Amino acid sequence: MTTPRRPDHPIQSIFLERWSPRSFDPIDMPEADLMCMLEAARWAPSAFNIQPWRFLYSLREDAYWSTYLDTLDAFNRSWASQASALVAVLSDTTMPNDHQVPQAPLRSHGLDTGAAWAHLALQATSLGYQAHAMAGIDLARARESLNVPDNFCIQIIIAIGKQADPARLPEDLRKREMPSDRLPLEKIAFAGGFPQ
Repeated sequence: MTTPRRPDHPIQSIFLERWSPRSFDPIDMPEADLMCMLEAARWAPSAFNIQPWRFLYSLREDAYWSTYLDTLDAFNRSWASQASALVAVLSDTTMPNDHQVPQAPLRSHGLDTGAAWAHLALQATSLGYQAHAMAGIDLARARESLNVPDNFCIQIIIAIGKQADPARLPEDLRKREMPSDRLPLEKIAFAGGFPQ
């Protein structure tokens, strides 16, 4: 894919090719492709190698598909219904209990799980798919319908699929269907302390 994005410093092209479209081709995805993406996520780094991430998934039109769609807000459901897979990303908020000390909060669960999501997204891109993370979720419904234990945080649900022609989208979404830019590096990275 040719992208209009331009980095300020040299990086691998896959970082620029990965973006979050909403126009997907409503086709089946081989389960092996999804397993490849989840395998990439499995190799993300984590504090103490705890690997707090968990992935729940539904492939297009399987027995769980409508359950997953029902966890999304109306806006996300309107376009994510065309994806090939939906993946719920969870993080365990507690340190593993070794039965000698009480369970303690795991401060890095969100950061570590974010690294796993990034691995998944980049692997999806390398396979010719795109992955779009959604925070617009009915959390209570998702927790109940997906049987998520209390110590797990529901971070996002990801829509994954082959990118389709933006003409499939409603007019207001068509205008937004392009890779977004990023803040310049000097706005997010600082030598020393936080700028005043």
